[in-house]
Amino acid sequence: GEFCIRGPIIFQGYYKDEVQTREVIDEEGWLHTGDIGIWIAGGRLKIIDRKKNIFKLAQGEYIAPEKIENVYVKCNFVAQCFIYGDNFNSSLVAVVSVDPDVMKAWAASQGIVHKDLTQLCNNPKQ
Repeated sequence: GEFCIRGPIIFQGYYKDEVQTREVIDEEGWLHTGDIGIWIAGGRLKIIDRKKNIFKLAQGEYIAPEKIENVYVKCNFVAQCFIYGDNFNSSLVAVVSVDPDVMKAWAASQGIVHKDLTQLCNNPKQ
């Protein structure tokens, strides 16, 4: 189902917009993300869908993030991709996680020596 979050680092609400704040934060302080998720191995949360699969950016352009995410996840290196945007900004944000097994296999095939995935991903030559 929809996953909700709360805690001291979650935003307090929309600036001078109590109506929109009440739409996303319930009376118990839970922020309703609008994302549908499932728990997978290792206690990780995987986003599998959205309650609303379309949103409008500041300049009025409608975006279907799922279509963009599907393009990114076709890349073997990408394990998961999440696209975020809202009607207060004119650009999108992508959160992309790499598939460590694919990255390590690729590095080995290229003769790239690394001690861990962080070192491999931070190598500017790659």
